[in-house]
Amino acid sequence: MPRIALVDDDRNILTSIATMLEAEGFEVEIHYDGQAAWEAFTKSMPDLAVLDIKMPRLDGMDLLQRMRQKSTIPVMFLTAKEDEIDEILGLRMGADDYVKKPCSHRILLERIRTLLRRQDAILGTMPAKTEATKVMERGLLLMDPLRHGVTWRGLNVALTVTEFILLQAMAERPGFVKSRDQLMDVAYDEQVYVDDRTIDSHIKRLRKKLRMVDKNFNAIETLYGIGYRYNEE
Repeated sequence: MPRIALVDDDRNILTSIATMLEAEGFEVEIHYDGQAAWEAFTKSMPDLAVLDIKMPRLDGMDLLQRMRQKSTIPVMFLTAKEDEIDEILGLRMGADDYVKKPCSHRILLERIRTLLRRQDAILGTMPAKTEATKVMERGLLLMDPLRHGVTWRGLNVALTVTEFILLQAMAERPGFVKSRDQLMDVAYDEQVYVDDRTIDSHIKRLRKKLRMVDKNFNAIETLYGIGYRYNEE
């Protein structure tokens, strides 16, 4: 079963969530601050991490930033902070999901399972080549779902699971508009609700990563009030 890391300085919450996850068969590791988690992650990354934002020694935002330099594993913020700026910043930094406390165990479990299913789909747990898993080439873009690999102009671009799925959905049909609702359906299960801001934040971070290898990248076009379109170059 997948190994899930829980990072929070609230021991009661950690115990409650860990008990629930272990009852569902997951392997769980617990860390009470960001620094302890980072020291463990440098030795072995979990399959998914659930992070609080406000923590001693190393907060969740700083921990996520370090993790994204090393790994693209799914990361979820579970936090009591209500300021939407924190949510937007977290998503732009590379978080895959953001859940506010208090949150029912059933909802949290479903969102964790959703992230893990998407990770499995991207990594290609089935070795057979299909239309969904074969390498896709769109102009200067190359995407390999089985290896979770993306290159632009031959340069590697490290994407999270969510970013990969969204780029793949747009690039499959260059020139065709994908509405935010369509992108939500691709990236998230029906049981998981996200708003437009979540998709917009992922797209902004996706653009930023591609512009890090090509400052002139403009293949993802925003159609205000409608959605996004990938234009093949």
